Amino acid sequence: MPVSPTFDAKALRDRFNPDGSPLRRMQMCMLEMVSELDRVCRKYDIPYFLYGGTLLGAMRHDGFIPWDDDLDVGLLRPDYLRLMKVLPAELPEHIALQTNDTDPNYFYFFAKLRNRRSLLEEPSPYDRVFRERGVFIDIFPFERQRMWTHLLGEPLQAHTFKIFRTATNLPRAMRRIRTITWVNRHLTFPVLRGISRLTRGRTLTYDYGIPFHIVYDEKDIFPLTTHLFEGIPLSVPGNSHGMLSKQFGDYMRLPDLDRVGGDHVLRLEFFD
Repeated sequence: MPVSPTFDAKALRDRFNPDGSPLRRMQMCMLEMVSELDRVCRKYDIPYFLYGGTLLGAMRHDGFIPWDDDLDVGLLRPDYLRLMKVLPAELPEHIALQTNDTDPNYFYFFAKLRNRRSLLEEPSPYDRVFRERGVFIDIFPFERQRMWTHLLGEPLQAHTFKIFRTATNLPRAMRRIRTITWVNRHLTFPVLRGISRLTRGRTLTYDYGIPFHIVYDEKDIFPLTTHLFEGIPLSVPGNSHGMLSKQFGDYMRLPDLDRVGGDHVLRLEFFD
């Protein structure tokens, strides 16, 4: 079992994300969105879980890692598809669901919730063509599959990022990207998914179209439990300790605080 943290939580907050700071305001936007997601998932009995650095923050800090500027939620693909159907009608007007269906230029294969009362410019250039560009949380689908099918599919969508980065004519590049994304979504990835099901693939990793991977053991995730995150009970894997230990090692130990920081903010504005 994890040991109790030995760091000074107040000193970390004062240094990285004091109340009223841009980062803390961003974290509170993300907290509102994950609270809405949790409400909808509870209403429709859709299981989800915090994972990655968000789960690490929950277990080590009972909330955000003080310097963190993102929030990640995972679901099994069938639950993800159910969530995508019910979310649009459930969200308040200032929170938008961003997917291939709601934003024509959004070529990611996972969803985001976006806060429309903000503008977030990221260091990477991809978001500049998206319709929604507010503070976000990521919603990732996970699927049981053959690992080789996922590895085969990764470069097929990763190629769209290269097209974007090297584009000299962005409108033309986006037409190519939209075409490739459509073909992958409706033809290529369903074929890979079918092969994986026929061969009884059981490796749990990101859904097809997400051009990177991490492998989790379902026994670490289910059954789910809850943990307080910034004072709100959110859904977490049943064996969060085992899951985090495999991914991060001694995750209760703080990193070098002089070398930490967020990765997602180049410019941030709030409109309220």
